[in-house]
Amino acid sequence: MKDIHQLFTDFKAEFPGIHEKNEALGQFIHESAGPLDVKTRWLIKIGISGAAGHLRALVTHVNAAREAGATEESRSRSSPFDPHMWFPNLHGSLWSLERTGVSPT
Repeated sequence: MKDIHQLFTDFKAEFPGIHEKNEALGQFIHESAGPLDVKTRWLIKIGISGAAGHLRALVTHVNAAREAGATEESRSRSSPFDPHMWFPNLHGSLWSLERTGVSPT
C-alpha cells in the first residue's frame, strides 16, 4: 500500500528501525487475526479507527479496504451494531473524511 500521509512518510525516513518493527508487528497481527478474509479485516479496522476518531488511520483503512474489494454495500453491511454506540463517532468520522476530500463511498 502506498503512503497517503506525508507525516507517515517522514516518520519512516527519520525512524527506519522503529518503522520496520512496527510494520512486522502489524503484518503479523493482520495475518494471524483468525479466519477472517482480508476485506473483512480492513472493514473492522475502519470501524475501530472511525470509532476512536483517528482520521489518518481511517483514511488509510478506507483505501486499503477498497483495494481489498470493499464496496458501499460491504461498508453498509459492516455496521449492524447498536447505533447508540457507534452512530455519533461514525458520522463525525465521515464528516471529517469528506472535509479532507476523501469520499467514504
